[in-house]
This record gives sequence, C-alpha cells and structure tokens, in this order.
Amino acid sequence: MERVGEEIKLEGGGTVALRRATPEDHEDLVRAYASTRAGELAQVTWWDDAQKLDFCRMQYESQKGEYEKRFPDAEYDVILLDGRFAGRLWVARVEREIRLLDIALLPEAQNRGVGTALLTRLMDEARASGKRLRHMVFILNKDALRFYERLGFRVFEDVGGYQHMEWRAGGDE
Repeated sequence: MERVGEEIKLEGGGTVALRRATPEDHEDLVRAYASTRAGELAQVTWWDDAQKLDFCRMQYESQKGEYEKRFPDAEYDVILLDGRFAGRLWVARVEREIRLLDIALLPEAQNRGVGTALLTRLMDEARASGKRLRHMVFILNKDALRFYERLGFRVFEDVGGYQHMEWRAGGDE
C-alpha cells in the first residue's frame, strides 16, 4: 500500500490518507485508543476523566509495546481525514499474511467510509501479494464483527474473547 502523499477519495466526499506516526502524535494516538474504550469506561463512575485518560495511556503503551515485540517491522500510521487526525492504522506484513493489528477511528470519522476505504486497500494488497489478511475482533464488539463480515472476513477461531478473522482473495468476496 502506498502511504505518504496518496489520498483516497471517499464516496461521500472528503479524502483519507496515511502517514507514518511520529512521537509528536502520541497524545492523538492515545485519544484514538481512548475513544475505543469510552463505552466501557463510562461505566467506571468512581474514576474522574483524568484517571480514565491515565488508564488509557497505560493500556495504549502496553498494547503498542506488545505489538512492537511481536511484530518488530510493523507500520504504525496516522489516519488523516481531510488532512486532520482521525485515527490510527497498525499493520504487520509477514511471510504468508498481512496482519491488521489495529484500526481505530475517532467517533467523528466513523461511518464516513474511511475504514472501508483503508480495508479495501489492504484487501487489494493481499490479493496482489497472494497473502491472507487477518485481524482479531473483541467478541463483544458486534459492530466491528458485522463490518468485517460485510467485507468478506470469516471467523476461523475464537481465542480468549477474540474472534480471529481472515480474508482471502477468491474466497466469498
């Protein structure tokens, strides 16, 4: 997937692009992660917003550290919607697969075709390279499960509360 400078035009208007994440993006990346946890953290009424953000920083660092250890050559990109920070896309490419480690969009960037456009590009790359495209989704994230199924991903195993999903070219696209 070409990254720097390539813009994808969205059907509903606007453009999406990727660029390599830098240390200056840290707080935006934490904010994107925190947005994925907002629903469950809303139930934690004994923490104030600062405590919730501290928790999200700690969880973000732990998640990123684990991915860096397991996939040292992964790409960590910032998603730009109309030139503004909209989320993150983390992808690892290994011998037989492309692994979508994480995609997180800020709420205001959701339901605008951004995720579909980025996943379509990864699917095109998987098709061209002959690799499978894999991702895992938290079992209670029903919206995400439906999204990936709509794109042709299929569950191939359930491990530790996560649905491991795969997309292959030529297989029920």
